[in-house]
Amino acid sequence: MTTLYLFGSAAPPVLEVAEVIKAGQGRGWDVCLGLTPTAARWLEADLSALEELSGHSVRSKYKLPGEPDAWPKADVILFAPATFNTMNHWALGLTDRFVVGVVAEGIGKRIPTVVMPCVNAAYVQHRAFERSVAELRDMGVTVLYGDGGFVPNQPGERRSEGYPWHLALNAVDAIVSPRP
Repeated sequence: MTTLYLFGSAAPPVLEVAEVIKAGQGRGWDVCLGLTPTAARWLEADLSALEELSGHSVRSKYKLPGEPDAWPKADVILFAPATFNTMNHWALGLTDRFVVGVVAEGIGKRIPTVVMPCVNAAYVQHRAFERSVAELRDMGVTVLYGDGGFVPNQPGERRSEGYPWHLALNAVDAIVSPRP
């Protein structure tokens, strides 16, 4: 069975994570959920149900020294939604958040990783964002941004079609079940 680490930061699509876990399980994946501290706060009332659904603890903090790993080893990582802050922290190697530390280390461990941002059109005007996208791509991360990925919306606007979770899940599927 493929083990997927599903990571999310505090953007509105993270509120749909239970359906994403179910979709991953429907594809035969063992899904472990990790969240930024703010995303964990947003989902606080649902954390027990998410743990029951996934069969694993939901993590948002580093484990203490000497504690065993709570999850099986990852075969692939999906980080979605990834906020402006998360993308920039990761590209710069700032690992004060558990999930950012795991994906930063995952590059060195050669764990295939897909990220799909969730940022608005105002944030992407900041030069750091495009540099972060380019840096992550240069390190081998599949970044679903632009054509064929997430396209920014205007600040405060939500798309009627919603966040394109299907693109993220299909990108993971292409990694774990490559077709000839």
